[in-house]
Amino acid sequence: MATKPPQGDPVQDAPTVAERKRAAAGLPAIGHTLRMAHQQMGVKRTALTLLSVNQKDGFDCPGCAWPEPEHRHKAEFCENGAKAVAEEATLRRVTPEFFAAHPVSDLARRSGYWLGQQGRLTHPMYLPEGADHYEPVSWERAFGIVAEELTALSSPDEAVFYTSGRTSNEAAFLYQLFARKLGTNNLPDCSNMCHESSGSALSETIGVGKGSVLLEDLYRADLIVVAGQNPGTNHPRMLSALEKAKANGARVVSVNPLPEAGLERFKNPQTPKGLATGTTLTDLFLQIRIGGDQALFRLLNKLILDTPGAVDEEFVREHTHGFEEFAEAARTADWDETLTATGLAREDVERFLRMVLNSERIVVCWAMGLTQHKHSVPMIREVVNFLLLRGNIGRPGAGVCPVRGHSNVQGDRTMGIFERPAPAFLDALEKEFGFAPPRRHGYDVVRAIRALRDGEAKVFFAMGGNFVSASPDTEVTEAAMRRARLTVHVSTKLNRSHAVTGARALILPTLGRTERDLQASGEQFVTVEDSMGMVHASRGRLEPASPHLLSEPAIVCRLARRVLGAQDDVPWEEFEKDYATVRDRIARVVPGFEDFNARVARPGGFALPHAPRDERRFPTATGKANFTAAPVEYPRLPEGRLLLQTLRSHDQYNTTIYGLDDRYRGIRNGRRVVLVNPGDAQELKLADGSYVDLVSEWKDGVERRAPGFRVVHYPTARGCAAAYYPETNVLVPLDATADVSNTPASKSVVVRLEQSATD
Repeated sequence: MATKPPQGDPVQDAPTVAERKRAAAGLPAIGHTLRMAHQQMGVKRTALTLLSVNQKDGFDCPGCAWPEPEHRHKAEFCENGAKAVAEEATLRRVTPEFFAAHPVSDLARRSGYWLGQQGRLTHPMYLPEGADHYEPVSWERAFGIVAEELTALSSPDEAVFYTSGRTSNEAAFLYQLFARKLGTNNLPDCSNMCHESSGSALSETIGVGKGSVLLEDLYRADLIVVAGQNPGTNHPRMLSALEKAKANGARVVSVNPLPEAGLERFKNPQTPKGLATGTTLTDLFLQIRIGGDQALFRLLNKLILDTPGAVDEEFVREHTHGFEEFAEAARTADWDETLTATGLAREDVERFLRMVLNSERIVVCWAMGLTQHKHSVPMIREVVNFLLLRGNIGRPGAGVCPVRGHSNVQGDRTMGIFERPAPAFLDALEKEFGFAPPRRHGYDVVRAIRALRDGEAKVFFAMGGNFVSASPDTEVTEAAMRRARLTVHVSTKLNRSHAVTGARALILPTLGRTERDLQASGEQFVTVEDSMGMVHASRGRLEPASPHLLSEPAIVCRLARRVLGAQDDVPWEEFEKDYATVRDRIARVVPGFEDFNARVARPGGFALPHAPRDERRFPTATGKANFTAAPVEYPRLPEGRLLLQTLRSHDQYNTTIYGLDDRYRGIRNGRRVVLVNPGDAQELKLADGSYVDLVSEWKDGVERRAPGFRVVHYPTARGCAAAYYPETNVLVPLDATADVSNTPASKSVVVRLEQSATD
């Protein structure tokens, strides 16, 4: 029996703390999965829904973008994937009556956890100017309101069209087509806040801004380096791939400021051994200081250069450019500076080197721990240098593996959701649809917030996501959103962005991945691209949560017809009726999607081409893979300060909060905690259980404060601290971004800890 949502907001700043776990999954994961699924869906719906997740004839998990193996379990999902599905397939509903009972001022005081627990949105809702209650509105009137505001703009560039990673390929392609027909490239997306640094570094160095490995490469690797990533919480099905790689003889090095249970031991709940003892995954744990990864890989590269026979000279000669300049810079790497930057012991670095030299095939995986620093792009370039030195790109069992966080975030970018589109993409779009797309670059996330803040953008339209909670500098972001003339959110569930609005606001409820999509030509499916470039179909099975929902493609098509008018010659009505017609157009615009409909009809879909992986061909400006030679950077801390990284709890996915526990780290019934090394806590006179305000320090002199955090003594790297987002996004300055990529530097925030007034 599904349960009702909480009526009141639970206390989140008085958690209980126990010893951290040293293994992930197992029986506790099964129990937690079933309990949360039953609370949202009930017993029968849980069984019917979860058995369709990630199956070849089912729907793609709306959680992470980790790929599925060719041979799948009947239960091809993880604990956090099941939570994501349960939240979408919930039996709870947010109706017009809910909005009548809860003014926006009330919703704005609620936590993200409480808002998300209320259930699925059922009707289009409209907040008139000056009102404090959303009211139901017809779809026709809703599209009319958007059209009114868009046509009143003095320039199409005063509109911002944001995309969340959950959006399907078909919806994303239509969405960018509509925005460009309107006349703007203002297409920021969640990639701007996560793996933009990866794309920037990889595009420059290997010519493709995506990972170069498939699952089979992980299985064949001799050495897998997992840097700045916590797969046990963020990509739990990755643990199964690491387990299989270990069984095949691979070794795993974990490079992270925090020890994480999932990388220590994986208790696979689908095997007897897993339930009993599990598998030790990490062979070497390098507890690096936040932001020290570039220095580590630079020193490794020097040591490889200094080792006779260690460099793959044929590969370097035939396939790379810039080696001499890189080698000259690498040879200046200094042991003392590296140990200061990383906090590592010399013997651990030397052991890592021996493992590298004894491995023919190496894969490096990473996530936000590498992408959200000022120097993230050169950091990732140095990882590429490391792989290029020994020829570890473009051969089986080796390569780069940036692990994308959100299902289809990579596919959305492939479909053209990008504020800086490639000229070749725009040329293809122009040829196919017979119009001249805008060529001027648009706003990314940070620039969009600035434009809203400065009155240069007036309409904000979000295809999914929770923009306000995901973005940095919370107070600045919220003030910017409130300056808009109109904010529109296409959503499945309630979130904080619905309570931080422009002068007028719309909530447009849409189908979820789990639901049947019936259009005029019959039942439809959509497609997604996973983190390794595999494209496959996704078919929902459940009846929609409400008869008043529209699919994302239908919303875009109807909006386009209303805004662009009858004179527009794009067949929007045909696209809405039959998504196969959209895929036909994608096939003619996007490279790698030729014969799209036929290929995606095959069970499991198809792999997109990747020149470095498939041919050892590097489509860069030089025609080769590029070594780079940037100066080594790492954060310097003033005395008495700590370097804070924002992170997720185990009961959350991005900004969606499923519960108030972080089981693996021993935190229960609360989220306002700050993890501090006991040695640092002693020096700063911070008792375990005391309460502090986190105050960030930035060159603009503005005080950014997150009050009332419980201190938890925890084995973080010395000088480093950690706390959950979105509660700590308030500490991240809008202008503190990565060079080149402009990604918010959420993993290296200088903070001081002050005794809280509530202590």
